[in-house]
Amino acid sequence: MLLLASGSPRRRELLELAGFSPSTVSPNVDESVRPEEDPLSYVQRIALTKVSSVDRPPNSWILAADTTVVYDGLILGKPLDRADGFRMLRLLSGRSHHTMTAVAICNPTGATTSFTVTTKVSFADLSDDHINWYLDTGEPFDKAGSYAIQGSGGSFVTSIDGSYSNVVGLPMAEVVAALPAQLRQLSK
Repeated sequence: MLLLASGSPRRRELLELAGFSPSTVSPNVDESVRPEEDPLSYVQRIALTKVSSVDRPPNSWILAADTTVVYDGLILGKPLDRADGFRMLRLLSGRSHHTMTAVAICNPTGATTSFTVTTKVSFADLSDDHINWYLDTGEPFDKAGSYAIQGSGGSFVTSIDGSYSNVVGLPMAEVVAALPAQLRQLSK
């Protein structure tokens, strides 16, 4: 059994596309950035906290992840409100940033492993009208960095260097390699 410790429908969908049938639980974790915490330490801490915060059913695997957008060392999480979303998109406009996802996996014996994948994303120059149009869609308000590459926010992206699914929220090539094949075979 695979338990996804995440409320993200995008992560669940990515796992299902790869042949897994995860059960889900939304962990109750404070995702606040600690003072002086760098982006890598932050995403790793949150993923590990999520995986350890849920009860593990017998003979199950637990997978948790955390994704953040990083620009010039700044952690850009989910926007607090419209003004914050506008600020983030203005900051990313015409520039490159990194999307970082930490994944933590707990096996049936209780041993936990983790890894982090980083993808470079470049944005087109965005006008204020384009940003306001996007904010009006409502799409950016539960997304790190205030955009969804798999949605209308994908129209901002001029190039990526690395894993596309990582930018969506789960680096699937690495996840599939880290999970036992029988989890996929049993879930078909």
